[in-house]
Amino acid sequence: MQQHSSRPGQRRGAVKSALSRASASDNAAPGTPPRSTRSIDYQDVPRPVAALADEYESGTVQPRHSHKRAQVLYSISGVASVTTDHASYILPPQRALWIPSGVAHEMACRGHVSVRTLYIDERVRGDLPEACRVFEVSDLLRELIIAAVRMPIEYDEQSRDGRVMRLILDEIASAPSIPLDISMPQDQRLLKVCRAILEDPAHADTLDDWARVAGMGRRTFTRMFRRETQMSFATWRQHVRLMEAMSRLATGEPVTAVAFDVGYNSPSAFTAMFRKAFGAAPTRYISEQT
Repeated sequence: MQQHSSRPGQRRGAVKSALSRASASDNAAPGTPPRSTRSIDYQDVPRPVAALADEYESGTVQPRHSHKRAQVLYSISGVASVTTDHASYILPPQRALWIPSGVAHEMACRGHVSVRTLYIDERVRGDLPEACRVFEVSDLLRELIIAAVRMPIEYDEQSRDGRVMRLILDEIASAPSIPLDISMPQDQRLLKVCRAILEDPAHADTLDDWARVAGMGRRTFTRMFRRETQMSFATWRQHVRLMEAMSRLATGEPVTAVAFDVGYNSPSAFTAMFRKAFGAAPTRYISEQT
């Protein structure tokens, strides 16, 4: 990946250490030079799939960018959020995000994040996703991705390596989607409101307050918001809070602290809403998903 940015001094020297960690963690052959972590170096590889490993420090932000190839962003550990023009996605451990070629996106890291990335030539088959989506990473797909990072970049397509890469594409095409996305409006006035809430989901401002921020009357605001996001403002904000809560819980934060930090008045109210949305209490849901 490329275009790393972070808090001052965080990323200084990180590329060198990340290369070392990526090579060691994925059991690269002794003496093999570490792979580049610049995404541009993988866009024209003469193979259907190119794989890399990278590490990100807490607070790292990748500014808005896009790729010539489709990207599978897989979090082995840590939580990342990815924002496009149409949605914001939460990427907890053992989940992956499919990003089609040409889709501009920004990534932010919640704590230290260890990722494995695949860059895929979408022209190789016709059943790959056409839009961004978070999907389940099976145990098989996880091991295949780890194996892909160990392979030569220009692997032999007729060998075991080629078969592994083809199986990866099979698994991606059939993987079930997970609803970890938040729709974003296109109207700039509404987008201003949504970005403010994403930055601080605990905002207690009322609908009237946000309508004034957008420079609209209450009725116009609610009507436009539903039209552009396909849900009411209250439902959208609740969804944001639950997604933020999930990302915090996945990093090990206690339920009580998370409940208050995302704007709930009590842990019991948060637990009830979480159970209604995901079918299980927060601690149980996270333990089953990680």
